[in-house]
Amino acid sequence: MPARIFDRQEVFRLVEQDLAQLVEVLPRQAYEQVHLPGAINIGLRDLDEEAPRRLDAERPVIVYCADELCDLSPRAAARLRRLGFRQVYDYVPGKADWLAAGLPREGEAADTALAGDVADRNVPLCTLDQPLDDVVDMLDETGRRAAVVVDDDQVVMGLVRHREAAGHTGGTVGDTVRPGPVTVRADQPLPPLLERMTQTGTAAVPVTDPEGRLLGLLERDDAEHAVARREAMVH
Repeated sequence: MPARIFDRQEVFRLVEQDLAQLVEVLPRQAYEQVHLPGAINIGLRDLDEEAPRRLDAERPVIVYCADELCDLSPRAAARLRRLGFRQVYDYVPGKADWLAAGLPREGEAADTALAGDVADRNVPLCTLDQPLDDVVDMLDETGRRAAVVVDDDQVVMGLVRHREAAGHTGGTVGDTVRPGPVTVRADQPLPPLLERMTQTGTAAVPVTDPEGRLLGLLERDDAEHAVARREAMVH
């Protein structure tokens, strides 16, 4: 049975170092819209004819499709093994996982502004047991309105708003944290996301990867500017 890869960073490393061949097995239109950097497109029905011609049977091959529920990549991996390719890997979470983590992309829609493109990566961070006064000082110094609360693995635990934290003296972040904030993945298109933020009065939203780790903080002001620039370029 072909090996299964769940770690997108391992896929990134293998492709970046030219240690593996990357193949998207989704239909051509989906590939042309957006795909992983360096990937070629061979549809499942075309594998028998194109794989021996376009792929090196002596090198590892990584196949992927839409997501973990899509069965095209495991079927393609099994077919490649039958065709004589011995080092075949199925990137199980697929393109959805890659894009949601904000990794590089190629294709006709690659320049579409997404949440991960605009999110500020230089975000004030704090932990639940950190003194609240220290966080208020940090926000005052940086002029930021909020800090993201994370654990040791950078998983988002909550938000601390300046206006709320400044009203407390002493204590820790855990005393005033807003737990369970709404988060979005890096591949969220900006216009509908901005509309939701405006309707709900949300000033900022953390952008996280599929494991809940912080990628950045998307401020509504930044999203508005990015959408306005995009519209100006179109018109």
